[in-house]
Amino acid sequence: MVNQMEDGFRLGNAKIGIIGLGLMGGSLAKALKGKCESLFGFDAHLPTLELATATQTVDFASSDFSSLSEIDVLILATPVNIILDIIPRLPSFIKQKCILIDLGSTKKLIIESMNQLPENFEIIGAHPICGKEKLGLENADANLYQSAQFIITPLERTTSKAKSAVTQIISAIGANCVEMSAEAHDHALAFTSHLPFLISSALAKTLPKEFANFIGPGFRSASRLAGTSAHMMLGILGSNKENVLHAIQVFRNSLNEIEENLQNENYMQLEVILNQSQSAYQEIVNH
Repeated sequence: MVNQMEDGFRLGNAKIGIIGLGLMGGSLAKALKGKCESLFGFDAHLPTLELATATQTVDFASSDFSSLSEIDVLILATPVNIILDIIPRLPSFIKQKCILIDLGSTKKLIIESMNQLPENFEIIGAHPICGKEKLGLENADANLYQSAQFIITPLERTTSKAKSAVTQIISAIGANCVEMSAEAHDHALAFTSHLPFLISSALAKTLPKEFANFIGPGFRSASRLAGTSAHMMLGILGSNKENVLHAIQVFRNSLNEIEENLQNENYMQLEVILNQSQSAYQEIVNH
């Protein structure tokens, strides 16, 4: 942990801005309320701003970026495609020293864009591994980040102050900090998050509608991620295309192996494959 006396950042004295008051940004605001000097919430959706004000999720809620000139830390909590739209606009509103953190589900393109910002921005990438299919501030939960893995992806220009800010925030909301490169993050998440979404989507689309009355817990759990917003996922898939395509190919190879042995009635080998899968699953869940 960076020494707070040396880097000069103290969460309790910080004015924090969050752009995007949906599930992730709203949950972060709820978790940080009372742990920083003040919270500024920004969102383009008027009903979200009204709800944020009514529930006192933030101290100030606005769609106007002019208030960004008052903050010390800015957290981008919108979908990836919107984060990429926002980053180049920030220098028009922020002239002061400002720590910039994003919560994007992919990192490489966001990090590259952040790296083009002027030196008054102290930048660091981040991504919490948590969430729900039901989005929006109405589903926000102050405990969403509790015990979650919270990945940070520093850049060469990341300052000790920026790193201290994000680690203090992670600690304050009860999450666990994990540091890795943007490239390693995107490769891993293609397998652990983006591929499962696509498999769930394919499974939901494959089910004949006349069989809907016969689904049980197994189908519901396996297809659950298909309920995630397609608009949000498009930005993630597009910004991590090569890694996702690689993950699809690896999955396809596994499925082809199962299909081939079933087709050839090679049940002994099929049992071996399924036992290997069972062992892999048990190792994963007990990790």
